[in-house]
Amino acid sequence: MQEKLKAIVNEALEKMKSAEKLDSLNDIKVAYLGKKGELTEILKSMKEVAPEDRPKVGQMVNDARTVLEEKLEEARQGFVQKIKEEQIKRETIDVTLPARKKFMGHRHPNNIALEEVERIFVGMGYEVVEGPEIEYDYYNFEALNIPANHPAKDEQDTFYVNSNLLLRTQTSPVQVRVMEQGNLPIRMIAPGRVFRSDEVDATHSPCFNQIEGLVIDKNITFADLKGTLAEFAKQLFGEETKVKFRPHHFPFTEPSAEVDVTCFKCGGKGCRFCKGSGWIEILGCGMVHPNVLKMSGIDPDEYTGFAFGVGLERITLLKYEIDDMRLLYENDIRFLKQF
Repeated sequence: MQEKLKAIVNEALEKMKSAEKLDSLNDIKVAYLGKKGELTEILKSMKEVAPEDRPKVGQMVNDARTVLEEKLEEARQGFVQKIKEEQIKRETIDVTLPARKKFMGHRHPNNIALEEVERIFVGMGYEVVEGPEIEYDYYNFEALNIPANHPAKDEQDTFYVNSNLLLRTQTSPVQVRVMEQGNLPIRMIAPGRVFRSDEVDATHSPCFNQIEGLVIDKNITFADLKGTLAEFAKQLFGEETKVKFRPHHFPFTEPSAEVDVTCFKCGGKGCRFCKGSGWIEILGCGMVHPNVLKMSGIDPDEYTGFAFGVGLERITLLKYEIDDMRLLYENDIRFLKQF
């Protein structure tokens, strides 16, 4: 038995010497020390050894196992060291080469404008609220006083998932969801992406960003709306900015208005930027329609409110004097890094 064990050990050591890679050592370990290895088979055959010789044979097998394990570990360490040396040699850095310049990221002009708008309204006590981009037809139209046969629905009745779900055409549904919660008073803005079937050109896109605001409280009047938007315009475009309200129609507000601001390029004198009028249209607004309040569970005899909405891209284009909306989405670093 002693001679047999010695032959097994010598055979294993010879194979270790000729091993050319780490995987070969693993194969040797399995062949001699594994569950079906040669030393394991000898231990399984101990029942054939005389009882008085079993301790001695067992000790010899264990000694052989110890020798093989130590030699395998030495060989493994040798391979590991060799691999490490080759890796270091392969990955050596040539310090004489010029360094690779790292370019820092930059905020998108839309994000810069959005953060400024949010800062202004949060400073006036408003909360920023977001909602789902895939919206129910009820929240996008019905709850905003736009029934199925309303003409105002034609220009927005576009991207439907099914008969009840669509890609929202405005962020007004977020206002309805907040009103339904009944936590009054409300002072909020709702920024986010909206979707309409518009042709892509210098001022239109089928996907753009909108910011809508809502205030609901007791004794809210149109004067509160005018004061709020005047302060917003001054903080966004400069202290000398003035606002002008023109009558308009929106299904979910009554009365409604379009809002113009004095041209911040010429100060209202008239220039190419404002097409000689001295004014630039910026947003739509109005007092929340009583029907909208009723459908959201708010008593219009006790509460009133106002709402407004502005396109984020429009603010960005005006603020930075960009003449083509498509530039915002072309990911041209030469354009983006100017802001």
